[in-house]
Amino acid sequence: MTDQTSAPVQTVSSAPGFPPGLRNAFLFSGFNALSFQVVLGSPMILYAKSLGASATVLGIIAGMMPLLVIFQIPAASHINRIGYRRFVLAGWSTRVLFIFAMALVPVLGAFLNPANRLGLMLALLFCFNLSRGISSCAWLPWITQLVPADLRGRYLARDVAVQNIASFGAFLVSAASLAGETQSWQFSVIFAFSAAMGAVSLTFLKQIPDVPITDEPNKSTARVPWWEMFRYPPFFKLLRTVMAWSVAYGGMTAFTVSFLKTQCAMPEGEILLVSSVAFLGGVSSLWFLGARLDHLGSKPVLGSACAAWIVVMAGWAMLSGKIFSASLLTVLVLQFFMGLGAALVNMANNRLAMAIVPAMGRNHFFALYSVINNVMLGLAPIGWGLLIDAVGEHRPVWLGLEWNRFTVFFAGAAVVFTVTMVLSRRLDEPKAASMEDLLHDILIQSPQRFWLRFWPRG
Repeated sequence: MTDQTSAPVQTVSSAPGFPPGLRNAFLFSGFNALSFQVVLGSPMILYAKSLGASATVLGIIAGMMPLLVIFQIPAASHINRIGYRRFVLAGWSTRVLFIFAMALVPVLGAFLNPANRLGLMLALLFCFNLSRGISSCAWLPWITQLVPADLRGRYLARDVAVQNIASFGAFLVSAASLAGETQSWQFSVIFAFSAAMGAVSLTFLKQIPDVPITDEPNKSTARVPWWEMFRYPPFFKLLRTVMAWSVAYGGMTAFTVSFLKTQCAMPEGEILLVSSVAFLGGVSSLWFLGARLDHLGSKPVLGSACAAWIVVMAGWAMLSGKIFSASLLTVLVLQFFMGLGAALVNMANNRLAMAIVPAMGRNHFFALYSVINNVMLGLAPIGWGLLIDAVGEHRPVWLGLEWNRFTVFFAGAAVVFTVTMVLSRRLDEPKAASMEDLLHDILIQSPQRFWLRFWPRG
């Protein structure tokens, strides 16, 4: 249903490859990932833990970025007046300035106690995420118009791979910076690295081709039919699936890091190295899917990914419940499949949104999609954090598991992933294949069937 109405996009659609200049979008994504994975990922969680942050505060840090995406709703009405590229560039430039300010916080120990430094960092994170939340509403409509419909799955797979490769590099840099007995100035170094990479990403953002605005200009007296858009049947089914996914996934990075730090007593550098394996899992999504997402559809990918997430959550729960010891190999395997599962779900959701959102009102449809997705991603870690703090030090044993605070979290997430899998099977996608078709394509028809030759036969 996503029509390509502008002349430049029609010209591009007839070409076999990506539109000219889209290489800059991949470079922007790479350097942007080198930046945001530091201030929004495990390094920031570890810095907050070093200042004595509780699980609830960690949930607030993890949830702040998605929660502030709610400002996409009022911001969407201004995209037509400003243009896609200018709108995104303004927000991304502002947030880079806040990262430079964050780099100063860890070295203010002579003036501020840990509680004050944590409060100042939370304030800067709020400003950072506010500028991002406002400007990000133009990104998906921009890319939807720029990339032809039959290449969007391929684009998303490559974009996810680029981001995960860059994120892996960011975690290696962070792990090297935090090696040994961690000092405050080491966090300043990695935050300064994040700011520098963010500044570099802006140079490529400026070179991504802009596209004409296809929506009719909004009149000041016009009412945006948000409720009717929300109730549009294919869109509503996608939203409820995305909401369930966001509840299950929200806070996953923060609380697995907290588990490794508090229950497994891993040092910061080792935690970052272990966590970086998740990005290798994300990169492998390009090998796993390739161009399959375009011809198989999103539904089978979502179903398969949710099933994998349930197994992964069972693995974490058994580690936390002390059925198995948390060996390095086990943790690495779980991190790998977490990265793969997250990449597959995000690609499938975004591609399906691009396919079912009508051209008329596209900016507002995508704003609503992003806001609902991210608000749930923001509220979920706060809720999970409150649950973890509420369980506290209770450790009853039931069904052979020690039901400590992390076991409860992983088991609860597994239940919500199950709900997500059920909802994904009810999505409207006429041309989607079944999960069986997806597995048949991967295991039988693809070049990867070479590896099946090594499977023992009876």
